[in-house]
Amino acid sequence: MTVIDPDSKADWVPEADSENDVDGDDMPLSMRLSIADTLTLGNATCGFMAVYFTTTGILIPHLTGSDETGMARHSAATAVILMLMAAIFDLFDGLVARKLRSSPMGAELDNLSDLISFGLAPAYFVLVYGMVADDAHQRVSALAAIVVLLAVVLRLARFSCVTLKDGMFQGMPSPFGALTVVSIVLLELPFVPTLLAIIGVAWLMVSRVEYPKPRGILAVAMLSWIVAAMGLLAAWAFDAPGGQLLLQTGCALQVVLGAVIPLFATARRVNTFRDNRREARAAQLP
Repeated sequence: MTVIDPDSKADWVPEADSENDVDGDDMPLSMRLSIADTLTLGNATCGFMAVYFTTTGILIPHLTGSDETGMARHSAATAVILMLMAAIFDLFDGLVARKLRSSPMGAELDNLSDLISFGLAPAYFVLVYGMVADDAHQRVSALAAIVVLLAVVLRLARFSCVTLKDGMFQGMPSPFGALTVVSIVLLELPFVPTLLAIIGVAWLMVSRVEYPKPRGILAVAMLSWIVAAMGLLAAWAFDAPGGQLLLQTGCALQVVLGAVIPLFATARRVNTFRDNRREARAAQLP
């Protein structure tokens, strides 16, 4: 740890013992990666590769005038599957950290990885959508992509500063938000509804709506949904019979979940508020 001399304001660092430098067992705890940290790095890798496939398989063929629609479909499916894999890594690194241990830099690694996989990757997906879609407006899509990215940045920063009650998130979790944004794009709706829905998801990510953390049965349900979504994307990518319909059905369900959960959370808060008022009135009665 760096110590500041109060008189000279200069950094003072204790001299390192040469034997300690050689012995790996005496490595500072903050420099050791745990199993959970390794899963978190897998999350970041998936997010980066999603950007790579979006660029090489969708953007570059469009800019070069290639008509390889099959290649674009495969690359889009691969990019989204990588985001889904990032969500799996994000789910399991928390579970592993609670069961085993996490390093002191685990929380920072998690936020940085989430920013790549659930901030940069979906925002870039929206940006490329605005460049390749026939009815899209590139500059407006770029603005929507910035809104998504900033929403994730603000959400992750708030998550690091605000203490909430156990088992709840404040605002839509960034993995859920990223997958909802991508689902909206894959639905291939008209540009204006697509834009409004994307901005709505960004608002939900920075809102104060409470979302339950994926633990126990909810974690199993989330994992099952992610695996099913991967299957739908694979069927669409390989042009399986009914693959397009299955994909749009899955995307529609994702969007519906994103809209319904806040309604349930709001209804629960209203009911809790009413119950508290009734208890307060009952306590005031003689």
